[in-house]
Amino acid sequence: MNKGDVSQGRRRFLIGATSVVGGIGVVGAAVPFVASWNPSAKAEAAGAPVTVNVSKLEPGQQMTVEWRGKPVWVVRRTDEMVERIQEMSDRVKDPLSKEASQPAYIDGPLRSLNDPYSVLIGICTHLGCSPQYRPEVAPADLGEDWLGGYYCACHGSKYDLAGRVYPNQPAPTNLVIPPHRYDDEFTLTVGLDPEGAA
Repeated sequence: MNKGDVSQGRRRFLIGATSVVGGIGVVGAAVPFVASWNPSAKAEAAGAPVTVNVSKLEPGQQMTVEWRGKPVWVVRRTDEMVERIQEMSDRVKDPLSKEASQPAYIDGPLRSLNDPYSVLIGICTHLGCSPQYRPEVAPADLGEDWLGGYYCACHGSKYDLAGRVYPNQPAPTNLVIPPHRYDDEFTLTVGLDPEGAA
């Protein structure tokens, strides 16, 4: 065996081994770097859609779910509540929600995809307080004209049961409606639009 052949063999082996180890090192350094581009589990959860079953909601009852760190109110309205919303159309500031923040597929005075249910972000459009759900009619503290709705104790803003603001209130617009859809009769997903909605 020639001494030059041994040196050439060793050289090729060392170059190959160094290349493999170097390649592994590059991959090892790249994986955490690329993984850092992915959002954290907390960030993913904050923007992820939330699915809830509304079958156990009794008429007139409200439930709260959290979506993107905000309270989302789901109310199962009674037939009487729906009638009172219709009555309020001439008494609220923006009855058809032309100035409100809501998806394009939500329209009409009930502001709902499914008439018995309302889905609203529970944050006052004035300074971000959380109004109280007050479904009773004519309570002493809200007056005999009150037909049920939401009252913000921070600065006195009033909304009807569809989240439409009364005129001359600190709150400038109706309560916000988040994107949402019904996957079946009782399964509501907040954070996703209905199939085919633009």
